Amino acid sequence: MIHIAGVKDNMIANNLTPFISTHPGEVIKDELEARGITQRQLSEATGISYSVVNEVLNGKRPVTIEYALLIGKALDIDPIPLVNMQSDYDIQMVRRNKTLTARLNSMRMIAAVL
Repeated sequence: MIHIAGVKDNMIANNLTPFISTHPGEVIKDELEARGITQRQLSEATGISYSVVNEVLNGKRPVTIEYALLIGKALDIDPIPLVNMQSDYDIQMVRRNKTLTARLNSMRMIAAVL
């Protein structure tokens, strides 16, 4: 998180959390549509079962590192942004858990900030 004296942390662009979280499956789905590739074709090219591909593209299953590597190879795209996007998505989903948020807010830091 970026801190600037006199400016609220939540007003700094780099600290903003998107209102709507985007699952990386949505990006992959858009890529398939733009290229005219079906989910079944992606399934066959990657060896990932059709039902798993469908669940990933519909945000019901995470894009694992293995899936990102396979899909990245099949579509000739860098898998790292997909993995990073999944991590960001997971963090956003967990932060929406009110019980965890309350717990985080009540915690004291045990290490000094330099």
